[in-house]
Amino acid sequence: MADDLDWNAIIAPGNEAERRKTTSDRAAGTDDRDDSVRVAPQPDRPMSRREARALEAERARRAAAAAAGTEPDPTPDGPVTPDDRVDTGSTAPREQSAPEPASPQQAAPGLHPEVAALLTGEVPSAATAGGAGSDGPDRPDDAGRTGGGGAAGGGGRGGRGGRGGASRPPREPRPKRRRGPLIAGIVIVAVVVAGGVSAYAFAAPKIQQIVAAVSGSSEPDDYTGTGKAKVTITIKQGDIGENVAATLQRSGVVKDSKVFYKLLLASPDVQFQPGSYSLKKQMSSKSALAALQDEDNRVQASIVIPEGTALADIEAGMVSKAGLTKTEVAKAAKNLSAYDLPSGVTTLEGWLFPATYPINPGWSAEQYFASMVDTMKEHLAAAGVKEADQERVIVFASLVQKEAGLAADYPKVARVFQNRLDQGMRLQSDATVAYGTGNTHTVTTTDAERADESNPYNTYVHEGLPPAPISNPGDIAIKAVTNEAPGKWLYFVTVNLETGETVFSDTYDQHLVAVDQFQAWLRAHPDYQ
Repeated sequence: MADDLDWNAIIAPGNEAERRKTTSDRAAGTDDRDDSVRVAPQPDRPMSRREARALEAERARRAAAAAAGTEPDPTPDGPVTPDDRVDTGSTAPREQSAPEPASPQQAAPGLHPEVAALLTGEVPSAATAGGAGSDGPDRPDDAGRTGGGGAAGGGGRGGRGGRGGASRPPREPRPKRRRGPLIAGIVIVAVVVAGGVSAYAFAAPKIQQIVAAVSGSSEPDDYTGTGKAKVTITIKQGDIGENVAATLQRSGVVKDSKVFYKLLLASPDVQFQPGSYSLKKQMSSKSALAALQDEDNRVQASIVIPEGTALADIEAGMVSKAGLTKTEVAKAAKNLSAYDLPSGVTTLEGWLFPATYPINPGWSAEQYFASMVDTMKEHLAAAGVKEADQERVIVFASLVQKEAGLAADYPKVARVFQNRLDQGMRLQSDATVAYGTGNTHTVTTTDAERADESNPYNTYVHEGLPPAPISNPGDIAIKAVTNEAPGKWLYFVTVNLETGETVFSDTYDQHLVAVDQFQAWLRAHPDYQ
């Protein structure tokens, strides 16, 4: 439908009078610019869109030729001549000329060709990269030849300024470039420009993932620098390089044991001495290896167990300090038959005497546990506890150890619990309830936890002592149980958490007064709540 338009009137330059003159000249078969070339007169009809495009292309070609000095400069606004027409009787394809697309450098001056190409959507040619112009490969002409001469008068094909002469040699194909990092870089620039520093900070993790995914890179598998927080590791007797590497990774010293081990294989003269070493977390593998070779970093490490420490915390200390694995320690803790415990004992909890145990690089987890159990037995014997009473004393002492505050109050707390047991009252110890929920670091509980009958350690609903120890008691708690203070107390509450002051009461009404005192202290010290 668009071909019915008068394309001569649309594309012909000048005013209406000039356009009418152009039409009449075409009808007469005249050409003001080149009298040597004439074509048969064409009927005075509107040109098709294809003809109009060809005419416009020919005008552009002649203007370019005139600028190069190879053809007279046509009048920019001159009339359209008959030889500007397309031969409508030919079915051969005509090469149409269009303005050369801007190169990537033109579209984005000052940018790398590939960056500009990504921004403009153009693929840089070899000529662009090399700085020379290019017409592109020759195409077959109407007779199937490549790069043949044009028509008389230099008109030829309505292409890019005539391509007479031999075709240019074929170019070597350019190797494809890897644009992954380049694309990622453009993404980062776009984020920073669009949203500023705050936007980049928010998007940085995602951008790093894009960079890794596109460029094929991954997160570094080694730390840099000489580390941060201090940590003590132990090299055991008989450890080989793989064991040392695993210990370093497990303790947070190196990021990947494989990286450290590869470095170790490249250092055949390195030898490790069993013992404990003071290192730092997040060290580079190179720094860690150098630190292990420095005798000044060797220390006499030990496992320190404070009074009231739970078994889980002792196991963690053995892993971090003794160079043992979690699996080794857990397996040893379950092997109760290795420690000559009284019949009926179901756990090592309570049987590990709180003390300082030097690290012995040649020891296994069983040997450490055996040493702790033996020490507990010695202290029980020193307190006059018979072997048949050991388990009950340890369970009772573990409860006093968690509930009492000041040393002078231990015998009083033991007396309160004993009085309640003697009168058939429930112990109602929050420490036992908390232990049953898995919380070994506090004695506070909720109403729901105190009402939970499924918790076997809940002494609010179950009578008597808990089924097993809830901590590892020290000498002061053991002696308090074997030498309870005289008194009729049935209740106690600590009314000052800073000083440990505790009020002991014979009756429940007295106890409520002490509870009010404690609540008033809490209101005055909101940081403790």
